[in-house]
Amino acid sequence: MEKQEEYLGEKEVNNNRLERVKVTEVDWQQQKNGAAHHTQEFPGPYLVVRRGQMFTITVNFSRALESQETLIFTVETGPQASEALHTKAVFQTSETEAGTAWRAIQEAQSENTRTVSLTSPPDAVIGRYWLSASVSSRRKHSNRKLGEFVLLFNPWCPEDDVFLASEEERQEYVLNDSGIIFRGVEKHIRAQGWNYGQFEEDILNICLSILDRSPSHQDNPATDVSRRHDPIYVTRVISAMVNSNNDRGVVQGQWQGKYGSGTSPLHWQGSVAILQKWFKGRYKPVRYGQCWVFAGVMCTVTLEIRCLGIATRVVSNFNSAHDTDRNLSVDKYVDSFGRTLEDLTEDSMWNFHVWNESWFARQDLGPTYNGWQVPDATPQEESKGVFRCGPASVTAIREGDVHLAHDGPFVFAEVNADYITWLWHEDESRERVYSDTKKIGRCISTKAMGSDSRVDITGLYKYPEGSKKERQVYRKAVRKLFGVESCGRRDRIRRAGRRGLWRDNLLEPATKPSITGNFKLLEPPVLGHDLRLALCLANLTSRARRVRVNLNGATILYTRRPVAEILHESHAVQLGPEEEKKIPVTISYSQYKKDLTEDRKILLAAMCLVTKGEKLLVEKDITLEDFITIKLQGPAVVGVAVVVEVMVVNPLLERVEDCSLMVEGSGLLRGQLSIDVPSLEPQERASVQFSITPSRSGPRQLQVGLVSSRFPDIKDFVIIHVAAAK
Repeated sequence: MEKQEEYLGEKEVNNNRLERVKVTEVDWQQQKNGAAHHTQEFPGPYLVVRRGQMFTITVNFSRALESQETLIFTVETGPQASEALHTKAVFQTSETEAGTAWRAIQEAQSENTRTVSLTSPPDAVIGRYWLSASVSSRRKHSNRKLGEFVLLFNPWCPEDDVFLASEEERQEYVLNDSGIIFRGVEKHIRAQGWNYGQFEEDILNICLSILDRSPSHQDNPATDVSRRHDPIYVTRVISAMVNSNNDRGVVQGQWQGKYGSGTSPLHWQGSVAILQKWFKGRYKPVRYGQCWVFAGVMCTVTLEIRCLGIATRVVSNFNSAHDTDRNLSVDKYVDSFGRTLEDLTEDSMWNFHVWNESWFARQDLGPTYNGWQVPDATPQEESKGVFRCGPASVTAIREGDVHLAHDGPFVFAEVNADYITWLWHEDESRERVYSDTKKIGRCISTKAMGSDSRVDITGLYKYPEGSKKERQVYRKAVRKLFGVESCGRRDRIRRAGRRGLWRDNLLEPATKPSITGNFKLLEPPVLGHDLRLALCLANLTSRARRVRVNLNGATILYTRRPVAEILHESHAVQLGPEEEKKIPVTISYSQYKKDLTEDRKILLAAMCLVTKGEKLLVEKDITLEDFITIKLQGPAVVGVAVVVEVMVVNPLLERVEDCSLMVEGSGLLRGQLSIDVPSLEPQERASVQFSITPSRSGPRQLQVGLVSSRFPDIKDFVIIHVAAAK
């Protein structure tokens, strides 16, 4: 009897022990997992891992688990998580790897500890997850939340749609936290540094908040979260959310040159300050942005799309078309002085336009169209009722498959529209003017891998301009878009609320005139100085020609929209047989200084009216140059202050008193640094010194801008190679 009571007592004690088991501690092994998942640069309390790849945690219990007890895990993301929507999974530890669902493998155990490796499917929903664990036995089932982690896309996983095979490309397009955006004009391309800063404080959290603030999430959060496994869906949402046109997105656009109620787009040097201002301002759109700002911010958000894990780069397209009526041509209307008639010209050609390319598979289109895709956050036209663009397959654009999702016709026109110039007469008739019809889509550029040089990727978007293959693709695109054979056929294209225009799908070039012409700079165009050029005309025939030359000059925005006329004059020119003549053109600083925009751009046009009705339009875009240099006064080492010297020049022929330097650089200093610059005499050079203390090793980009109300921002950047702490 005593033995039975003793046995029952032991059984009761064992049952009590089973009932009281609980998790006492969780080791997320952040350093080990971060290194394995290439996420160790992310700050903050949460583990960040990539889908389709194993990560390991260690769980401590209040007592050893009995043989009949099973450890069960639950992962959940988003509101109303459910297994049906693939936003919830329940799974238990096993001894072997199997299947493509969430799974847990027991790696090791001691008396009160289990080390377990968890693996998500390669198509799992990305975002914030809660991990819970329960110990299940026949008598009791207990559950406890272990904590939160973040799951990202995985370009290192071959089964993930965003897989990128090249490690060099992954380092550049996923992990690099700074980059270069190319701006300017086709003949004078300039590099601007940009701080993506995806590893800065709160940036990952802000990027996830952008998804949660989207209209699709507000309308149906459970369904929206369930679709975040798809890079096509995610990039499309972000394309809409980076601009503020349809929602409380991140950046508000402004192309009028008036930024009094916000920050000029040219003042921004990176995405971090913009994203933090949006987040801290309770999601109020940040004023203001233009295309390179939208692209830079989108590259940060998508750089993991770089912050969410999709390989992404910034691309600049020079002479970029904005085809408003979807007829694959840019129709420009000018007067007899070559001035653009804005009330008639709906299409436009921007000096440059900047968008993103993201790398992923197109399950909706087929493997032919895998690879680089174009999402564009600049709000130019609506796509299914929302200001967004893409993702459009770069391969589809090159091959003229404009019928494929998403927004192929618009992107195709940006790089390959025909540029048609019309002279508009007072009787409202129009006449083709001979000009360069093949100027659209030049020098399409991105940053080279591992260096600051520019790579021309025009060949990814189209075949050589004017080649037989390029013309075949253009005809194919027209057929796909309009469903007609294009050869020689005229279609009347009407769009709601817009003027109907006659347009030949494949217009024959205007009659080539008997003269040629071009503008030539006689000295470099420097901000604050007079501009000196010559219009060079040449008679191609053996007969004399009389030419009426109407010259016009205007300050412009980078979209080529005129701001103010600064030159208006006419010349009568007599050209002998095969004779060449130069017409000098001078624009003084006083003529352009008060109307020059922060883009520092001037457009010159010469309408050449030849006897017998021939007409030639010659144009030249000019960007005024500036000067700034940055030098490091010693080696850069993590945790050690180093002096930076910046040499600046007052570009004006007058004293300037309100200058300051704006300095930014991820891993080099926290936030932005503002430094007052002493008064500068006319064209004075001055040295400004300050110190920085690097916090991260490796190549780091330091950006410096000279800011004044008297002239546009002058910017430069330098790559600093920071050594690890000794």
